[in-house]
Amino acid sequence: MRIFVIAGEASGDAHGAEILTALQRRDPGIEVHGAGGPKMQALAGDDFLNWTGNAVIGVIDVIRNYGYFRNQFDRMLGQIDELKPDVVLFIDYPGFNLRLAAALRKRGCAAKLIYYISPQVWAWNRGRIPKMAKILDLMLCIFPFEKQIYEESGLRTEFVGHPLIDSLEKQRTGEPRDPALIGLLPGSRAREVRKIFPVMLAAARRLHAQDPSLKFEASAARPELADLMQAELGVYENLPAEIVVGEARELMQRASAGIMASGTVTLEATFFQLPFILVYRVSWLTYIPARLLIRLKHIGITNILARREVVPEFIQHQATPAKLAAATRRLLVDDTHRSQMLKAFAEVIADLKSGHAAENVADHVLAPTV
Repeated sequence: MRIFVIAGEASGDAHGAEILTALQRRDPGIEVHGAGGPKMQALAGDDFLNWTGNAVIGVIDVIRNYGYFRNQFDRMLGQIDELKPDVVLFIDYPGFNLRLAAALRKRGCAAKLIYYISPQVWAWNRGRIPKMAKILDLMLCIFPFEKQIYEESGLRTEFVGHPLIDSLEKQRTGEPRDPALIGLLPGSRAREVRKIFPVMLAAARRLHAQDPSLKFEASAARPELADLMQAELGVYENLPAEIVVGEARELMQRASAGIMASGTVTLEATFFQLPFILVYRVSWLTYIPARLLIRLKHIGITNILARREVVPEFIQHQATPAKLAAATRRLLVDDTHRSQMLKAFAEVIADLKSGHAAENVADHVLAPTV
């Protein structure tokens, strides 16, 4: 069997490597081509393109790198025409992958076109789903509610489980929680940290004033973000707080409560049963258009999956130090509120499990028909 697989970012490379491992275990003779990152290349061979280091974020970066991506687009089209694979597997990266899928369908490509990690167009532009139904043979989604949304447009869709659940299961520490420790997770991008970390620290100061036994630990995704956060922390001389780099999941298992930026980290906290509140702050020029487009009542993935507000959300001007401190304090002192949140967390995670995601994807790739 011959497959062509495309992943465009580091996260997609990690997911792709797990899928390739599952495929090669089932069929050692499988022939793999395509593009991804170093993890996938190590399994597929040297003729597999390692390009995730060139991943871009935002319109400006796309424009700056248009020539490179146009060349790769044309090269992949030609390579698929020549190889005639049985399956083309697209892993996330919708800006590139959906365009490539449309071009392949227009050319009459005979391969099964399978997309894994469905684009979250259900949040802001469901009108794109019927177009996707015309170009894809199968959508593999990681959230259970997505299946019905995509199938309503005639696109065959299967829920395969969330890949994050499989990786988190291996990272349990079993360490007891520190009842006095509050975790601060302000995001993985500099602009998030600049907008969110100062208000987190201001809330922490209020909490510490109410209960001097409390202490705080902030997780930085990268060393350069730690420097940025340390500069903000320098304003608070007497606040018992420290910054660590790359230990977010360990912190989630030691802390008693958390204040977090919206993002994947909130799903990780849900898995590790850390009660938390959610903060989302961006520039108003970013927020207003996004608010007009997004059709969801909640922005936190835990609340979206639970279909109600399990985690308090403090968005834009609502994210004040006083409100964040009060909501975090409640997580520490209101046992009923805390236990209800943790019960909802367990239900959300149970709904995301469907065996091992990579194994399920491999089953669909190797299936004789879509």
